[in-house]
Amino acid sequence: MKVVIMGCSRVGSQLAAMLDAEGHKVTVMDIDPFSFKKLPPTFKGTALVGSGLEEESLKKAEIGQADVFVAVTQGDNRNVMACQIAKHIHKVPKVVCRIYDPIREEMYRNLGLLTVSPTKLVAKLLREQI
Repeated sequence: MKVVIMGCSRVGSQLAAMLDAEGHKVTVMDIDPFSFKKLPPTFKGTALVGSGLEEESLKKAEIGQADVFVAVTQGDNRNVMACQIAKHIHKVPKVVCRIYDPIREEMYRNLGLLTVSPTKLVAKLLREQI
């Protein structure tokens, strides 16, 4: 499976490492070249300086061959826009978008995006502990 991940902070680097270790072809992109230091030394995928909002970066990431696109930057707006580009313009079969704001997450999910809200997940886990 070919996976393109936009965002190489804690979550993006962990996901990239996991998928790479499973044998998937992984490209992780970030606008900050220092973010790639979070990847383990065993990472065999591609680390690409760029953004999922830029056509040139997406071409370098081979978005046209991707089976999955995941957006996990710190910005909800960037994640949503990049996922819309991947889904509607590049026809990536599976697109996953992290959205911190629970209201926006629900709205975009209702519009057909596969979304994950860490805010809702953590609140649920905390509630289970009370």
